[in-house]
Amino acid sequence: QVQLVESGGGLVQAGGSLRLSCAASGLTFGNYAMGWFRQQPGKEREFVAAISWSGSSTYYAASVKGRFTISRDNAKNMVYLQMNSLKPEDTAVYVCAARFASNLSNKEADFRSWGQGTQVTVSS
Repeated sequence: QVQLVESGGGLVQAGGSLRLSCAASGLTFGNYAMGWFRQQPGKEREFVAAISWSGSSTYYAASVKGRFTISRDNAKNMVYLQMNSLKPEDTAVYVCAARFASNLSNKEADFRSWGQGTQVTVSS
């Protein structure tokens, strides 16, 4: 059974940084592309970033490109989201997701395994 557990969320001032982590278990991690999504109160979940199984390819939502960086460590079964220059509109629950495929996707329906999420709050 695939388990994804996020950590690293918290309260930060605008302009600050946070690093989210996602620990994966119950899967052959190197066979999975990974993604981060976020959900704000009253809104649908939206794509943030994705990384291929090897880590050689990444893809970002336009709203975070240049500020966020996704990375992975296949030896540790971990995926990370470094978030810099945070804005109040980045406030959301951030969720890690896994997709049994090598290539990238930004579509929620392509990801079959999901974590519970970690809250990120950016104050102005």
